[in-house]
Amino acid sequence: MDGSSDLQAVRQRAAAAVNAEDASLWRWFSGLLEERRIRWCQANNNWLISVDHRHLATSPSFDSAVREAKARSEETRASRQRSRPAV
Repeated sequence: MDGSSDLQAVRQRAAAAVNAEDASLWRWFSGLLEERRIRWCQANNNWLISVDHRHLATSPSFDSAVREAKARSEETRASRQRSRPAV
């Protein structure tokens, strides 16, 4: 392989990874939206995102705020699972 083919392959893998991440993010968002569990508003040039009435993210960019909210939501869920006693 030459250098340009290597670079093209790296770009294709990166694009596939980003597409998968975006798809996961928007599936998460749309599921919460259908269940009416996610809320957002814009205040002072920031987007505020809440899930289940719990504020999770604030960012000037809606996309960034949603990504932050998903990450925090997943951290909280993982933390809860670790703290549960074994059955």
